[in-house]
Amino acid sequence: MKIAFHGAARTVTGSKHLVTLSNGKKLLLDCGMYQGLGDQTMPLNNDFGFEPSEIDYMILSHAHIDHCGLIPKLVKEGYKGKIYATPATKDLAAVLMEDSAGIQENDVKFENKRRALQGQPYLEPLYTTEDALKAVDNFVLADYEQWNTIEPGLEFCYSDAGHIIGSTCVHLRITDNGKQTRITFSGDVGRYRDIILRSPSTFSQADYIIIESTYGNSLHDEENTTPDALWQWINHTCMEKKGKLILPAFSVGRTQELLYTLNQLELENRLPPVEYFVDSPLSLKATEIVKSYPQYFNSRIQEIIKKDNDPFSFKGLKFIKTVDESKMLNYYKGPCVIISASGMAEAGRVKHHISNNIENSRNSIVLTGYCEPNSLGGRLKLHPKEVGIFGQVHEVNAEIGELRSMSAHGDYNDLLQYLGCQDPRQVKKLFLVHGEYNVQQDFRDMLIKKGFTDVEIPARHTEIGLG
Repeated sequence: MKIAFHGAARTVTGSKHLVTLSNGKKLLLDCGMYQGLGDQTMPLNNDFGFEPSEIDYMILSHAHIDHCGLIPKLVKEGYKGKIYATPATKDLAAVLMEDSAGIQENDVKFENKRRALQGQPYLEPLYTTEDALKAVDNFVLADYEQWNTIEPGLEFCYSDAGHIIGSTCVHLRITDNGKQTRITFSGDVGRYRDIILRSPSTFSQADYIIIESTYGNSLHDEENTTPDALWQWINHTCMEKKGKLILPAFSVGRTQELLYTLNQLELENRLPPVEYFVDSPLSLKATEIVKSYPQYFNSRIQEIIKKDNDPFSFKGLKFIKTVDESKMLNYYKGPCVIISASGMAEAGRVKHHISNNIENSRNSIVLTGYCEPNSLGGRLKLHPKEVGIFGQVHEVNAEIGELRSMSAHGDYNDLLQYLGCQDPRQVKKLFLVHGEYNVQQDFRDMLIKKGFTDVEIPARHTEIGLG
């Protein structure tokens, strides 16, 4: 039996891990898209590192695009098997993949106009909207804490990862020649004090563990709570400077956390009286899906729902749907808050909002989560004097900030707590994925001190035998 790491290997995005059984059958864990890696992004997304038609099974951990975003391409290029997912993951992945296809089609259409004038060959999207819709037909539902038999000798079970609605950790039991091997894939591990979701679940002893390491050497800000930090930015930008506060936010997870926090400020009579715009049709769809799965919320929100039937709505909230409505925000003169995708500010409507507002010192741009270093969000975190957006250089006069208390990924304390249910002496090997290499090296040192004797950081396309 072997495992190969074809994505999220010494980088954060592009999750793809391929288990090859002794009988030759191949099981793919996630099929995610690389994001925010500049000129490397498209070549990386074009190269799976394996032949899709040779994959027999696929299990999806959750619906973020860096974990599900290449599923339509996988199916388009020959994968015909089942794609296991929780009900919420299927619903979210369906709208995310369709949205991704639409963005690609529009981007390619725009780029091909330029190429036509220069006599260059046309580009094609990784996949189309039709491909995305077709891929959903391969999804098969599986729920938490139930062992599912894929074939004799191959079983899997989902446990709650506490990352986004429907997110899971994947546990495999593989029996070969009378010997059982237990493999756990963490997916993305959430936080134990998440404002919306239940905490990550404990899980039975594993022989091999594949664990994410996004924040493997850092701690989230627990002193300055998200409601207080968000109130400070709104008050400073909108009330004092009379400017616009732009919050790049992923449509799934982060947008709902922001809406819930703003609702909390309203319940506490602290919500500043300005307009709040969510400029993302995808965020509207995702929010409706999130609200349809209240059973996944933590006990605190369950109590709040008894008094407030919509904890993601508040006075002054407006969802922007059309492109024309989005463009009109450029001419909005009053102070306001604009929440828009994507979270790394690398694509989508938020990139246009940043381009149009970054040179005005009254405005603020506040990042709400992890950004690949090469993405626009990652570059803004370095507080440059100028930045290139859409081929044009802009002076950075707007204030740049971060909400460091807000993240759907666990920090190193959360990750260590997640592994706390394991006996390190029984874990034969622990693989670190989904992290920057320098962060992973620091996290490996911590894990060794905790008793894990064999911790490996695989490079892309590395294949390793499992004893």
